[in-house]
Amino acid sequence: MNEPTVSSLTAEKGLPVVSSRAYNASIAFFAFMAAVGVAFGLHAMYAGHEAVYNCTREIPWGLLIATYVFFVVTSTGLCIVSSLGHVFGFESFMPVAKRAVFLSIATIISGFIVIAFEIENPWRMAIYNMISPNLTSNIWWMGTLYGVYLFFMAVEFAMLQMNKHKMASMLGLLGVLSGIAAHSNLGAVFGLLGAREFWHGPYMPIYFITSAAMSGCAAVLLFTYIAYKTNGWKMSDKLKNSLKAVAYTGAFLMATLMFFDIWKVISGIAGHPPGKYEATMALIQGPYAFNFWVGEVLMGMVLPFVIILGTKGKSVPALFVAGVLCVIGIFFMRYDLVLVGEIVNPFHEYGVLDFPLYLSYVPSLHEIMITIGGLSFCAMAFLMGEKMFKGHLADDH
Repeated sequence: MNEPTVSSLTAEKGLPVVSSRAYNASIAFFAFMAAVGVAFGLHAMYAGHEAVYNCTREIPWGLLIATYVFFVVTSTGLCIVSSLGHVFGFESFMPVAKRAVFLSIATIISGFIVIAFEIENPWRMAIYNMISPNLTSNIWWMGTLYGVYLFFMAVEFAMLQMNKHKMASMLGLLGVLSGIAAHSNLGAVFGLLGAREFWHGPYMPIYFITSAAMSGCAAVLLFTYIAYKTNGWKMSDKLKNSLKAVAYTGAFLMATLMFFDIWKVISGIAGHPPGKYEATMALIQGPYAFNFWVGEVLMGMVLPFVIILGTKGKSVPALFVAGVLCVIGIFFMRYDLVLVGEIVNPFHEYGVLDFPLYLSYVPSLHEIMITIGGLSFCAMAFLMGEKMFKGHLADDH
């Protein structure tokens, strides 16, 4: 990606996106991997989920649900970051707002692709969502609200491309409201499951929204740096200040989530609550301890927090590293959240032979490839978006 046909282009001057063989080859590669993921998903539908997925009756939700949550959380976070500029008028967030809107669309579609292959008959959800709505179902509300959210974000992006900013602001407000509603409802899908003590309670909807905003900040740092680096652009001081504001916002949210995790662990241990205690111990010193301490805590929060404050947000490459670490850590968060809530064997306490305390789950090849396909589609959409929309230029550039 280091051989652009035009050198030293700057997005601020409104010049076209640099075209290079490596850049186009990257798009082709990610398109191919996305197609491979779709092929594995279609084969799973043909062969049957029970034949190719490692989910069971005891652990019905696996890697695909975790990946779906990862994508929709990131999408909502990007929507929140974009709304700070377009909707609520914070000038420091304006230079990254358009890209954040586009990425929110790319990530939610990537999530829909993954969840479509997790649901055995995804077309039924679309059909019966309209003709037989179940207003008491959180799953129904999740599908409906995310559909509404995607519609508002798509129209908002179209209005931004046509420079109709007043209309875009109105749609952005509707988008962020529907996105937060959808995301808090997704938290309720977990939090209202009384049978899973690790998830149960009012904590989940609030945690989901807070972590979503942090995810959006990390994604902006990651994708903005990649866009400018691969295209050979030079960042303006205004954009650098914008990334600094995004980074400090993310750091504040990281600190907030650290306290969330502290109290999550304390509430899971204090008094040895049945089911929740065993799940918490699996997280802090059991089979998911590495994921938690290295993935969630160190990579997802502590290291990015230290990097952002240590550099005072002035080093763009350092902010990129913080974004990369945080995004990887967030994926661990989603995976652990989904799996740890399911692995405690409810029959272990009865002393039944051959019933271990923790159930085991390892993703199958099909689940892994579908996940890679979803990630590849997101990367392809991002790279194509940079070319098609010329770097998502802000008006004041």
